[in-house]
Amino acid sequence: MAKLKLDLHEICKKGQLIENELNRVITEAVEKRIAIVEIIPGKGSGQLKKTVLRFLNRPEIKKLYHRIDKDSVNFGRLFVRFKH
Repeated sequence: MAKLKLDLHEICKKGQLIENELNRVITEAVEKRIAIVEIIPGKGSGQLKKTVLRFLNRPEIKKLYHRIDKDSVNFGRLFVRFKH
């Protein structure tokens, strides 16, 4: 099963770049019919994870994927699942 991975550690302080990368990875998953996108906001204070979840809950983005799973073992990781 194909999967994309986006690690946000390197760009965590750059708000617009984070949004651009999230848009890019979601668009790529839709275009290439990828089943899972793994997003790693990291553990930290949880603010970056909240930013990612707010982005994913936007109506125009939410209609593109099937569901979000939070990793039960690693708090700093999310899986966005697609049905194509």
